[in-house]
Amino acid sequence: MIIERIISEGLAHNSYYIGSGTEAVIIDPRRDVEVYVDLAKKYNQRIVAIFETHRNEDFTIGSLNLSKLTGSPIYHGSRLDFRYGERVDEGDVFKIGSAEIGILETPGHTDESLTYTLKETGEKEVYAAFTGDSLFAGDVGRTDLYGESHVRRLSEALYESLFDKFLNLGDGVIVFPGHGAGSVCGGSISVKPFTTIGYEKKTNRILQLKDKNDFMAYKIQERLERPPYFTRMELYNRIGPPLNDLPKPHPLKIGELKKYFDNSQIVDVRPPEAFYTAHIPGSINIWASGLPLFAGWVLDYEQPIIIVKDENQLLDHILRYLYRLGFDNIEGYLNNISEWFKSGGEYARTFSVSVEELKNKLSDSEIFLLDVRDSKTYSELGFIQGAYNIYLGHLKSSLSILPGDRDIYVYCDSGFKTGIAVSILLRAGFTRVFGLIGGFSAWVSRNFPVQRLK
Repeated sequence: MIIERIISEGLAHNSYYIGSGTEAVIIDPRRDVEVYVDLAKKYNQRIVAIFETHRNEDFTIGSLNLSKLTGSPIYHGSRLDFRYGERVDEGDVFKIGSAEIGILETPGHTDESLTYTLKETGEKEVYAAFTGDSLFAGDVGRTDLYGESHVRRLSEALYESLFDKFLNLGDGVIVFPGHGAGSVCGGSISVKPFTTIGYEKKTNRILQLKDKNDFMAYKIQERLERPPYFTRMELYNRIGPPLNDLPKPHPLKIGELKKYFDNSQIVDVRPPEAFYTAHIPGSINIWASGLPLFAGWVLDYEQPIIIVKDENQLLDHILRYLYRLGFDNIEGYLNNISEWFKSGGEYARTFSVSVEELKNKLSDSEIFLLDVRDSKTYSELGFIQGAYNIYLGHLKSSLSILPGDRDIYVYCDSGFKTGIAVSILLRAGFTRVFGLIGGFSAWVSRNFPVQRLK
C-alpha cells in the first residue's frame, strides 16, 4: 500500500494519494493536479476515484481538473447540493487493489463532512482515517462557517462525530488530517504531519472536554478569522470551479506595464524591505510565500493582476499560489523590477524604522501606532504601548478610522505583514506611513517594554 501526502505550501493543505496494486485514489486534490498524475505514472497505477472530505472553503478544489485528465469519478457527501460528482453515504465501501476505503459521515465542521477509513480487504481493523477538517493533530474543526446562528447545531454535531465515531475507531488508527499548522481552518493545529486516535485522546486539549455542554460552550465562544475569499471558494467548490489551466501571463515590456496602471492590481512580491526602498506607485506588496495566506484578503477577483518581481523569484510558484485560490486573471508580469528603475520609470518609496527609532518616538503625540497582528496574538502576547489593533485582513475595510493628519507607524509579528499593510495605506492615499523593521519580535528581542490588556 502507498500513502503519500501532498502539501500545498502557505495554505497548509494536505491532499493524499493512496495506491494499492494497480489502482489509486486521491483525497481532496488541489487545483494544479499534475502532481497526482505524475505519482500515478511513478507507481504504474491508474487513478480510479477522487474523494472529497467536504466543501473546502480555503482553497479551490481540483477534482474536476483531475477528473478531466483521468476520467475518474468524483465522490462527496450527500448533505450538500453539489453540482458535480456523485454522492456517497455512510457504510459505502470502495475497493482499490487489496485495500478498502469506507465512508463515515462526520458532520460538524460542515454538514456534509466525510471521513474516509482505510484497511486491507479481509481485515476487521481500520488502519488509517482521512479526517478532512473534522479532526486535526492537536485540534478539531471550526464550526462557525455557516454563521453564528448555526454554531450551536454544528458544535453538537461535531461533538457526536468526535466522541461517538472517531474515538471508537481504535487507538492505533493513524489520522491523516486535511490541514497542518498555519491553516485558518483550526485554532491551534499542531505541526505534527499526522497523529493517531490514541495520541489525540491523551493530548488534544479539546478532546479533554468530554462533557457535551463543556465542549459546546468552548466551540460557541471560539473566535477565528474568516477571510472574505472563503465565500468565493465555497461557491466554486459547490458548483465546480472554472476548468481553467494554470495562468500563462505574458512577460511585459516596460512600455506595456504603464498601460495597466489604472485598471489593474500590480502585485509586488518582493520582501517588504525591498518594497520600502523603491516600488511602482500604487502597487500592493505581498511577499511571494505570503500569497497563499493574504492574497484572498487583499486582492480583487475581478480586476486583472500584474506580477512584479525580482528575476531570482520563481514565477511558477507565484502563479500556483494564486491559482489555488481561484485567481485566474493574471495578465502579465515584470520579470525584473530593476529594469523598470533603470528605464527611469516612476517610482515611490516609503520609510522604515528600527525598534530603537520607534521607541524614541513613542512619546510623540503626533504618531499613530498601528498593530496589524490578529486580536488573539495582540491580547495574549502583548503589544507596544499605545498601539491600536486592526488585523491586517480587516485593514482595507477600516481605513476610515485612521488619522490622515498623523504619522502612522505600522508593525506586525516580524515585518512581512507590515509590508502589506503599508502598501494598502499608500494605495489608499496615506502618505505619512512608516514600517517597523523586524516587527514585534525585534521589539521583544531588545527587551523593550510590552503592554498587556488588563
